[in-house]
Amino acid sequence: MTFQWPVMLVGLAAVPLLAALYAWVLRRPARRPITYTQVEMLAQALLVSGRWTRHLPPALVALSLAAVIVALARPVAPLPVPAVQNTVMLSIDVSRSMLADDLPPNRIEAAKAAAKEFVHILPRGLKVGLVTFSSYATLIVPPTVERTRILEAIDLLTVEFATAIGDGLLEAVWALPGRQRPSSPLAPAAPPQPPVPPGSIVLLSDGQSNRGALPQDAARIAREQEVKVYTVGIGTPEGTFLNLGGRSIWVRLDEDTLREIAEITGGAYYHATSTMELRRVYRRLSRDIGWESRPTEVSGLLAGAAAMMLVGAVGLSLLRVHRI
Repeated sequence: MTFQWPVMLVGLAAVPLLAALYAWVLRRPARRPITYTQVEMLAQALLVSGRWTRHLPPALVALSLAAVIVALARPVAPLPVPAVQNTVMLSIDVSRSMLADDLPPNRIEAAKAAAKEFVHILPRGLKVGLVTFSSYATLIVPPTVERTRILEAIDLLTVEFATAIGDGLLEAVWALPGRQRPSSPLAPAAPPQPPVPPGSIVLLSDGQSNRGALPQDAARIAREQEVKVYTVGIGTPEGTFLNLGGRSIWVRLDEDTLREIAEITGGAYYHATSTMELRRVYRRLSRDIGWESRPTEVSGLLAGAAAMMLVGAVGLSLLRVHRI
């Protein structure tokens, strides 16, 4: 925590002085003798009311004074705020292996449900886009703040052949604001012009890349374009057989590639083995991507806390008076 007017913190020295004055007043002998006839009853009432509770109101007043002084110093603390300047691209594998039913009812439906929940809980104002990839990559919805378009597009996803992870990653990169697609596949990508709008990609896959650009090359391009990629793997690295139209197809999750993509771009890799885990992964990503820590003045919060403590001190004092 930092302070814009730190000189005001000198006023905190008054708090221990007031505490010492309070202690001195309690110990000072009375100037006049007690004229109350029922001394024993008065002593009993004070005993019942508690020895330490009588100090709560003064303690709350002292704390409220300290909070006011700190508020006057205009403290600044890092607080989570919506990252509305960020843009998030969802890149979802729609290969036939997504029909496996180890995530009920199947992988594609579990992925669609988790992606929709992810879109729902992202902060309003943050742009979201959608890319799918199988034997090729397709930009389904460019980045937009219209969540209905994204949700409807996710509902309509269907499976196709093959898995082109690298193409799915690159298609998402070029859809982000401030990134310019090369004029040809062999041409080098132009670096983004500063200031570069922040962009992130959440890529989900359950298989191995067997088409298009190498995923590692695509990840390096994403890094050059200042894009973080968060990869999500579903399925098992050991592999399983999938029955499609009477044919058994062996499919396995390439965790090493997904983990390498995340490491190259400065993102993170997550593995989900159940529908619940997949939803938890997307909820965590919504916090990591949708929110950012930003220095914020918290004087108002401290002033509000001081007011509540002062009200509490008055309330406790009134209760104590009526109890006695």
